[in-house]
Amino acid sequence: MRPLREQIAVVTGASRGGGRGIARVLGSHGATVYVTGRTTRAGTSPTGRPETIEDTADEVTAAGGNGIPVAVDHTDADQVRDLFDRVRREEGRLDLLVSNAWGGYEMDVGGDPLWKLDLAHLDLMYTAGLRAHIVTIQEAASLLNDTRDGLVVFTTWAVRDDYHGQLYYDVIKTAINRIPVGVAYHMGEYGVTAVAVSPGWMSVEHMNLTENEEAQTESVEFVGRGVAALASDADVARHTGKLLTVIELAGEYGFTDVNGRSTSPFWENKGWLPEVWNAQD
Repeated sequence: MRPLREQIAVVTGASRGGGRGIARVLGSHGATVYVTGRTTRAGTSPTGRPETIEDTADEVTAAGGNGIPVAVDHTDADQVRDLFDRVRREEGRLDLLVSNAWGGYEMDVGGDPLWKLDLAHLDLMYTAGLRAHIVTIQEAASLLNDTRDGLVVFTTWAVRDDYHGQLYYDVIKTAINRIPVGVAYHMGEYGVTAVAVSPGWMSVEHMNLTENEEAQTESVEFVGRGVAALASDADVARHTGKLLTVIELAGEYGFTDVNGRSTSPFWENKGWLPEVWNAQD
């Protein structure tokens, strides 16, 4: 096992949602976490949400780590480059990159048939989703290669044989699932491991769920515990290039969600249990 207390991490898109949960869990293990996103206490959110990167950084520190907020728009290569230049200056290394920033929720995802979809929505998902992931790993690559033995996690949606129901979302997430394959190919010689990790239906801040719907969800800490387990694994390279679900990770590493469950009704209703996924690999 590799102690997280000695690790330097960057979690992008961490003002809210899964990114916030991941950062908070890493903080509970004592990691130093650079928390990035577009929403700050001095600014506004593109989606009108009140959560900020400073709030998340404070939670990381309160949990036992060291939270460092950095305002970054991950669609802007110069801002992303400045981020990793700063990490190099201040820490001299980068052990864990969680590329989680995502855009597209400025418009309703919906489930309209493809002929009714608005191309502006595709542009948002491509620019602030797929392209942002690629920009982030390109700018982080030099520091990760110099550090050696680093881990890169791309948060995603597990669309293997299952169609999400919205064409743009499905295509963009499927493309993101391929990024670890290329990262593993190009950066494996530097000891860098790259994986895509999919949570299920997370309960996040912007949802207004019924009691029954809430019971189907999992916490944002569940995927955070999955990332922490991977980052602690001295043999994590065996997973490089793979798409992994949080319930697969829970089964392998023996952690649970905050409610003590190792899965959720969401996964169970889909029939997406660990043994099913493993049979497909």
